[in-house]
Amino acid sequence: MSLSVNRMSDEELISGCRRRNARAQQQLYERFAPKMYAVCCRYLTNRADAEDVLVTAFTKIFERFGQYRGDGSLEGWIRRIVVNEALTFLRRNRSMFLETDLEEAGHKPDYRQLADRLEEEDLLRLISQLPAGYRMVFNLYAIEGYSHQEIAEQLGISENTSKSQLSRARVYLQRMLAEYEDVTNIKSARHESAT
Repeated sequence: MSLSVNRMSDEELISGCRRRNARAQQQLYERFAPKMYAVCCRYLTNRADAEDVLVTAFTKIFERFGQYRGDGSLEGWIRRIVVNEALTFLRRNRSMFLETDLEEAGHKPDYRQLADRLEEEDLLRLISQLPAGYRMVFNLYAIEGYSHQEIAEQLGISENTSKSQLSRARVYLQRMLAEYEDVTNIKSARHESAT
């Protein structure tokens, strides 16, 4: 992605996109596409699908730019369209399966110790390994800030199913964090014994 020499102000960018100005649309895409691609990747594990959703979402953003009223942040408005497009893709491709069985995690990880070792990208990688239904509800609730009622409406499920999927996602993440902690402790012990 190239950075334009003459970067438009937010007001110029919004005005230009409303007029369907190609330069403004390009700058909007360059400014927000990397973040929105990361959003797509949180919902879709296949990178090609994430890219397709991103392109489709930006097409809709440019078509609907006249609907942006400036009430909230531009990024928030764009993010909502991207998330909705990712959910539409998952529904259309029947990739959204809500899981129902999961045993409790064997032990709870030591979150203080993990906080020193776990980077944001490691956590996002763990979230990406959640089963599709868990991942979708977890992303919508914990990252996007949707309520269970909004999630239920978005996904066509009951609020109780949303709550159940979130609970199961948390248990699943606890298990993965405990495994991560075990592996990290083993590596640390090997390093200490080697020195």
